[in-house]
Amino acid sequence: MEGLTPEVIASLREQCDQLRAARIERFRQDQRIGLLMHGLARDTDQLLRNLWKAAGMPADWALFAVGGYGRGELQPYSDVDLLLLAPEPAQPASHLPAATIACIERFIGACWDIGLEIGHSVRTPSQCAQSAHDDISTMTALLERRQLTGNRRAARLLSEAMAGQLALPLFIRDKLLEMRQRHQKYEDTPYSLEPNCKESPGALRDLQVVAWISRAAGFGQAWVSLVRAGVIEPLEASQLQRYERLLKRIRAWLHILAGRREDRLIFDLQPAVAQAMHLPGDGPRARSEKLMQQYYLAAKGITQLSTLLVQSLEIRLLRQHPGPARPLDSHFDAVDELLDLRDPEMFERDPRLILQAFRVLQQHRWLKGMSVRTLRAIWHARFRIDGAYRHDPVNKACFLSILQNPVGITHTLRLMNQWSVLGRYLAPFRHIVGRMQHDLFHVYTVDQHTIMVVRNLRRFMMAEHAHEYPFCSQLMSQFESPWLLIVAALFHDIAKGRGGDHSVLGERDILRFCRSYGIEGEDRQLLGFLVREHLTMSMTAQKKDIADPDVVAEFARRVQTPRQLSALYLLTVADIRATSARIWNAWKGKLLEDLYRITLAHLTGPTSLPGVQRDERQQAAATLLRERGLADEDWQPFWDSLDIGYFLRHDPEDLAWHTEVLHRHANARSTAVYTRESGVGEGIEFLIFTEDRPALFACICRFFEQQRLSILEARVHTTRHGMALDSFEVMPADQRPVSVEQRTRMEAALTRLLSTPTPAEELKPAGRSRLSRRSRAFPLPPRIDLRPDDSGQRYLLSVTATDRPGLLYDMARILAENTVELFGARIATLGERAEDTFTIGSDNLRTEAERLQLEKALLEVL
Repeated sequence: MEGLTPEVIASLREQCDQLRAARIERFRQDQRIGLLMHGLARDTDQLLRNLWKAAGMPADWALFAVGGYGRGELQPYSDVDLLLLAPEPAQPASHLPAATIACIERFIGACWDIGLEIGHSVRTPSQCAQSAHDDISTMTALLERRQLTGNRRAARLLSEAMAGQLALPLFIRDKLLEMRQRHQKYEDTPYSLEPNCKESPGALRDLQVVAWISRAAGFGQAWVSLVRAGVIEPLEASQLQRYERLLKRIRAWLHILAGRREDRLIFDLQPAVAQAMHLPGDGPRARSEKLMQQYYLAAKGITQLSTLLVQSLEIRLLRQHPGPARPLDSHFDAVDELLDLRDPEMFERDPRLILQAFRVLQQHRWLKGMSVRTLRAIWHARFRIDGAYRHDPVNKACFLSILQNPVGITHTLRLMNQWSVLGRYLAPFRHIVGRMQHDLFHVYTVDQHTIMVVRNLRRFMMAEHAHEYPFCSQLMSQFESPWLLIVAALFHDIAKGRGGDHSVLGERDILRFCRSYGIEGEDRQLLGFLVREHLTMSMTAQKKDIADPDVVAEFARRVQTPRQLSALYLLTVADIRATSARIWNAWKGKLLEDLYRITLAHLTGPTSLPGVQRDERQQAAATLLRERGLADEDWQPFWDSLDIGYFLRHDPEDLAWHTEVLHRHANARSTAVYTRESGVGEGIEFLIFTEDRPALFACICRFFEQQRLSILEARVHTTRHGMALDSFEVMPADQRPVSVEQRTRMEAALTRLLSTPTPAEELKPAGRSRLSRRSRAFPLPPRIDLRPDDSGQRYLLSVTATDRPGLLYDMARILAENTVELFGARIATLGERAEDTFTIGSDNLRTEAERLQLEKALLEVL
């Protein structure tokens, strides 16, 4: 090849593209990842040799592949890591000749010109040795070096220079420290919704850490080499190879479909990767769920086996001699504060000991975990857990004692799940392991979410966490048999992904569990109720008007008893808290607690008529007003302008505040706006008193949107004098506190805005905002439900849609354009999913055609 002329570069670029395209096309046909990666590496080897020769590189230089490319593997768009090895200089201060520098620049430039994304270094053998001594990453890259072309003696010279640079104990320590730091970066979980299949815990990098340590120790880096060295067993090696192939295939498809280096299983690519891998499923969502479940199970397996391998290598290579054994019972010892199985074959001979190992660990809280020997024995014997094992009375008693133990339950269940024992023993649980939840608010797989619910319930039982949720801790301390809540938590989502209502299917599972484990009477009824109704309390609190006595009565009818009410409240709080940190806020907590207290009063005392409830609240509010120095005659005219619905929907403290600031406006027609801290998290309560008119709610929504305030609840009233008395609970979008000065400015701005009415026809649609990647990946078809309320005088409008800026304003604008009057709104945002409920009324909704017209108009903006 004569020099790196433009024609040569163009020819090599075309050749590079053709070779890559041919390899990818073959991979599409046979899905053989090894053939793809090794083939791409061989093609790149030849291209680099041609470039090296064409660039006229000096004869005493050499080219090495390092890093992943050094292993002879390349993904379609991976970096190509190179070492340009220079001869040792004749003098320490000598510099490279200008001609050599020109050759290097030609070679590097040509690599980029033909489409290779390279990372390169230029060093002499002694510089390589020094850099490896100073930097663990360089040492790791050079461990996987492979000479491509150049001086034939270069590899030997480099090996001689590197001799003695690798201090195995320090290398192992540094690589494990790197791995821990990397895991922390990814929050120590392989169950991210968009995992990085190269860097996340349980991903390919964990396997490479094992391979690097093995190679540094002289065992080689192939799994078969570790088998020959006695570090790993053949079955473990076979499983690791299977997991590794799957993750490499996924990574290859990510590169191919993105057309660039992309190692994250991002939402946008999950359905396409699943389709490319020919995974079964009815539609993109089902296929991507199958893909993610396969990924999570592989990541879980890699986590298990890499843990075993790393600890085995540590013990073997660092010659860590175990301390003396301290007997715990006839089968288990404590060695170095780890639970150690006395005989590695014992689980095979008596599989009952598998569950007993976890019970012993739970009973001895000072133990830090299980030894490698115990974990390896569990991993190999887990297949002995079958139908006969589950029906064995001894195993049932052991499992029940684990659930009933007052300490260590979360850690024990998490460990059982991590080592595939929980899913094998509790058969329905196995189907939710690694199951992704394709919605806009869950951030954990179903099994991980379930363990988080258990964790939250356990924290309600612990005195050291009583400050977090005092009311929950108080209820839990009074609850008989709290272990029943742990059982309910295990089953509440156990039927997800089976089709049908998972609450109904889950109730069947838990009742079957009760029959099998001898749980009878009220306890059995409680467990069935909790699984069947575990969504009811959150739906009632967030989507219905709990000031309505009929709503409370219906909820109380379903709950039936104070014990079931307390249990449902505790499970509901734990469940919502385990869904996503973004879902829970203090306002949701207040709604649930208010619903609990109102329902408890309904269940334990005589039911008050609405008029009696109004009188009780008025008396309590009047007492507060008198304490604040207001005479009855000052505020009575204001109360006379309000109907009973207003008093039933506000507690006495709210009534006193409203009256204190608005009583002087009772007969005025001017606008007044007041704010205060809501006393619930970082929220703000807006109280608005202005002349009622069409489009008022939409105008207020637009103002809050401009101020980046999210509406949590709206209570809308109209006085007998035609004045709107509206209160809004709002929360800053960034959840930061709002200063008094900011609140004062917003009061003035909203007062000015409402003092100049905006006709409905002048309201403009909110600008189209770009949906998040998650919202695009999990498209949520908007749903509208419009039906009369129980009185038949008003309508309940329920809307479910993907949330976006301006959504509430757009809906309010449509209501205004259709001359629909708003009486109340309950706004629930679950992650990026909006579930809003409105109480509305209009003379234009009496016929089916009119109601259909409103629904169509709303769907257009959703």
